[in-house]
Amino acid sequence: MITPILLCGGSGTRLWPLSRKSYPKQFVPLTGETTLFQASAARLSGPGFAAPLVLTGSDFRFIVTEQLAAAGIDPGAVLIEPEGRNTAPAVLAAALWLERSDPEALMLVAPSDHVVPDAAAFRAAV
Repeated sequence: MITPILLCGGSGTRLWPLSRKSYPKQFVPLTGETTLFQASAARLSGPGFAAPLVLTGSDFRFIVTEQLAAAGIDPGAVLIEPEGRNTAPAVLAAALWLERSDPEALMLVAPSDHVVPDAAAFRAAV
């Protein structure tokens, strides 16, 4: 099983006013009905994938759980970063958590703000 690690940080400054500090671009439906975060979670779900492990800040914890519930995806865990420190510390926290919960697990780290038009091809490549 592959455990998706979804990174949900960001400052929300690049696509203002749609994206802002309290609501960064991954939580906005920019390319369709679902948000970039929901599309990322859906792309990394199904056969061969465990429930996602989400890393986010305390400001976004409720948005994360609401959007996953709306997409019909049960999060495996949501880790709250005390403060944003970029990607490497978040990946380390996920790896340590996953190693404790399932030492044999494989992890796939993915940002939650990318657009991948062909989810089936992406899953096949993974």
